[in-house]
Amino acid sequence: VQLQASGGGLEQAGGSLRLSCTASGGTFGSYVMGWFRQAPGKEREFVATISWSGGSTYYADSVKGRFTISRDNGKNTVYLQMNSLKPEDTAVYYCAAQRTLQEIATAAAYDYWGQGTLVTVSS
Repeated sequence: VQLQASGGGLEQAGGSLRLSCTASGGTFGSYVMGWFRQAPGKEREFVATISWSGGSTYYADSVKGRFTISRDNGKNTVYLQMNSLKPEDTAVYYCAAQRTLQEIATAAAYDYWGQGTLVTVSS
């Protein structure tokens, strides 16, 4: 499956952005979808994951209450709505896919990755 992320950009602290990730070449509904991010000089870190039908969602503590992951299986797309943005949210955001719901916070557990979209939050 190929993943294409979009929606990044420059936003002020306190603002909002919505990222999208569209999949092609596979059965989208058979994949658990996740978002990770990587800030300059730091390791890639887990942000959020959503189960196959969207019935279960999981978040990193750092984004809980501010970010919302959702998916539209009819459009082969997963979204990350980011509200109350902080400068520390600045990173390249990646979408990822795996077939299981195991080790969801571990990047190595995901089989497919998008190219990343840059989010910059100014103070």
